Amino acid sequence: MKLGQQVWLIGGTRESAVLARAIAAIPASCVITVTTAAAAALYPEVEPLTLWVGRLRPETLDQFLQQQRIGAILDASHPFAVTISQLAIAAAVKHQLPYLRYERPAVADELADSSSRSARTVESYAALFEQAGLLGQRALLTIGYRALAQFRPYQTKATLFARILPSAVALEAALAAGFSPARLIAIRPPLSLALERALWQQWQISTVVAKASGSAGGEAIKRQLATELNVQLWLIRRPEVAYPQVAKTLSEAISFCRAFATDSISSG
Repeated sequence: MKLGQQVWLIGGTRESAVLARAIAAIPASCVITVTTAAAAALYPEVEPLTLWVGRLRPETLDQFLQQQRIGAILDASHPFAVTISQLAIAAAVKHQLPYLRYERPAVADELADSSSRSARTVESYAALFEQAGLLGQRALLTIGYRALAQFRPYQTKATLFARILPSAVALEAALAAGFSPARLIAIRPPLSLALERALWQQWQISTVVAKASGSAGGEAIKRQLATELNVQLWLIRRPEVAYPQVAKTLSEAISFCRAFATDSISSG
């Protein structure tokens, strides 16, 4: 594929919104992909940014790359959004496109150590079930709506609550998984410490299940509250993805885009 002029920013996170503003300031032409209209609201409507809302699939990706004139990929998706990352990596290899993963930092080791008595990390939901960590508990699930169906058998073994995104799709999935409306709260994260605390106390939560998604995903607040309120916190470990190139800071990711913009101008 001939080198295109646009950066493909895989979005959906608050860090990606910060990156989008920085890319616009370079300026570099950029198309930002998100899966929902609600996520699109994170981004400024300014040139040279464009938004693409929907789900990309293997059979449609080549057409997307060609239509959008993609020349480089900056992957700032959620740490658990494995499918889109793997799709983007495969496209980068196939078309020899520069690819960079911005990896959200994990919670600092010192904080993790200080909350080790209240927080336990498991590899998967299956591993959590093997630990019998939910039996008889008042458990709050903050894992997204897609995984809720796996917890349906526990509706008769524990008192389950779930926090979901305020969308019809999320609500339908939660209801199908056996959650009653009284045990659901629809709100877009991140939550403040005070609001998170109030929710746990209101529902008298004894156990929380969350993803190890870093401080930006609310993990640090959950660890702090778990220790404060003597609540057992179960963290699902981040999936391992073989990213070809990783940036640990936003400045590295911005430099990647600035270098691409410079190369594009000189090659044009």
